[in-house]
Parts: sequence; C-alpha cells; structure tokens
Amino acid sequence: MAKVNIALDAELVVEVMVLAGINNPQDAVEAIVRDYIARGHRTEARTAGRDEPVRTGEIVPPEPQQG
Repeated sequence: MAKVNIALDAELVVEVMVLAGINNPQDAVEAIVRDYIARGHRTEARTAGRDEPVRTGEIVPPEPQQG
C-alpha cells in the first residue's frame, strides 16, 4: 500500500493519541482513520438495506398527504 506523509497540528495528534490509547502518533492517527472508514461502511450497509427496495423501484413510496 502506498504511504502518504502529511503534517498535522501537534495538539490534534496528542488528542488522538490520548483518545485511542496509542503511544505512537502515526499508529494512533491511522487507527482513528480506519475506524472512521469502517463506521461509514457500516452506516452505508444499514441504510442501503432499508432504501434498496425504494431505489430499485420494487416499492413505491406513498405520495405525501396535504393536510
């Protein structure tokens, strides 16, 4: 996998290290980014299951009622 070097604010990195409980700054930031991506995939999987029939046209959503 390709590596990318970026510069981050030291206070931000220390906060990430404390929250993650990891002593290595690079490992801490990587863990947070991986968790963020995994959480996004889990959210997509949950919402896709509910929206799939509407998206594919299998179920037509009801018309909004005026009242």
